[in-house]
Amino acid sequence: MDGRRRDRVRAAAARAHLPGPVVTVLRALGLPAAQIGHYWSQEAASIRASSGALGIGLVATLIAGTVLGGASGALADNPGLLVLIPAAIGMRGSIFGALAARLGTGILTGEMGPETTRDSFLGRQVRATTLLTMSTAAEAGAIAWAASVLLGRPVMPLVDLVAVSVVGGLLASTVLLGVTVVIARQSRVRGYSMDDVGAPVITATGDLVTLPALLGATLLLDIGWLAAAIGVIGLAAAVAGAVVGWRDHDDMVRRIVRESLVVLTAAVALDVLAGVVMDARLDSLLSNPALLVLIPPFVAVCGSLGGMLASRLASKLHVGLLAPRTWPTALAGLDISLTFLLGLGSFIGVGGVGWLAARLAGLSPPPAPALIGTAVLGGLLATLLLAAVAYGAAVATFRFGLDPDNHGIPIVTASMDLFGILCLVGAIGLTGVG
Repeated sequence: MDGRRRDRVRAAAARAHLPGPVVTVLRALGLPAAQIGHYWSQEAASIRASSGALGIGLVATLIAGTVLGGASGALADNPGLLVLIPAAIGMRGSIFGALAARLGTGILTGEMGPETTRDSFLGRQVRATTLLTMSTAAEAGAIAWAASVLLGRPVMPLVDLVAVSVVGGLLASTVLLGVTVVIARQSRVRGYSMDDVGAPVITATGDLVTLPALLGATLLLDIGWLAAAIGVIGLAAAVAGAVVGWRDHDDMVRRIVRESLVVLTAAVALDVLAGVVMDARLDSLLSNPALLVLIPPFVAVCGSLGGMLASRLASKLHVGLLAPRTWPTALAGLDISLTFLLGLGSFIGVGGVGWLAARLAGLSPPPAPALIGTAVLGGLLATLLLAAVAYGAAVATFRFGLDPDNHGIPIVTASMDLFGILCLVGAIGLTGVG
């Protein structure tokens, strides 16, 4: 019997163009191995592009993780900073990930041309993104401060936390805007898909530049009057940016701002909750800083995978390839299977390269197998959640006549900032590495 079973698996593997163990797992889960194998073969170019982008992102976010692991002094000296970090990073990923998704759709539908004037498709997208950045930079600091106060966590004064959020957020946003526009132009010229490379590269860049920008912005706190002035100006600019965007004369800009402000505010709240979860475990994390190294790359991979899936689903909804049904259709299921394939390799990389980075930084990490197992366990749990959130967000927004590009990535990114942290913390508890 075992021999005949092995022969059937080998035959199925040959038909599906997949390794035998993969076919065994797919069949055990009741999934159509041949159909999935054929789809993965068709999407080979996308898999290579996505894997490359995720690999670049992994390296970038591990640098951010190493910075976070070595920033225990700054986290201890600036109460509330750890609560702010997921919100500040998440806003960069949400705003610029959504921008990348809209530009990708614009390329697909032919709306985006080579023009770079104020009234061109690209110019209007940049204007809307700038207004959203102004509005949410101060909002993230204010909500992080309010949540810390309500939950009894130690926190610096409101204007100080807002000043750190505004300065760090604007510095990082300047870099991200340039990166996003360059990727979009190259995608249009070279013909590769923004859906496959935009989310991981932007998420990684956001993690890489936002964390050092925030830590650098804390130097302002040494000049009390300057931090207070920036905090007050930032709050005023946030209100002004929201009002100007809400009443903008251009229909596209006005729609983007109006649809995005609500979902970004909800996203900030979720990101702050993720920060509160980490802040509540601050003593444990500071005693084992190697675990801090895992947080940025783990959360970034969750956001990247979710953003890629949300972008692919949104593009298919826009062009009519995907029906907005409550339960995923076969095509949506195949895209979800692709996300699991990319996720497995990515989370193995998070654990393995994270261990190496922590070892090189002298942070005394747990054994490599334990850290890799923790990352994979938490990652698989997180991928289940992000698939459900990405599909639900894309379909729900499309059904209500909203643009999935404005909502899918912000919802997925913010949700996975929270759920990703919870999955990683849960995996740490289950494996006992913390």
